[in-house]
Amino acid sequence: MPTLYVENIPKDLYDALRHTARQHRKSISAEVTAILEEHIVTPAELKARRLFLRQLQRLRGERGVTARRFPSSEEMLRADRSR
Repeated sequence: MPTLYVENIPKDLYDALRHTARQHRKSISAEVTAILEEHIVTPAELKARRLFLRQLQRLRGERGVTARRFPSSEEMLRADRSR
């Protein structure tokens, strides 16, 4: 597994990272890895997002089962009372 070294991190940023890592009960290294995994898009994730977007666009383009309108709440109350 590759190793990443980062130098010259501002003290306030390092302190905030250390604080966040302690809150999540992780090492600083594990916290940095989690942040990178959450915010960096991998090629596999990008492919999955594009597939999802295409499926969403296809579903938005489809018409519903029926083209008629939904009844208003008043119409539904009347129908319910007449039963």
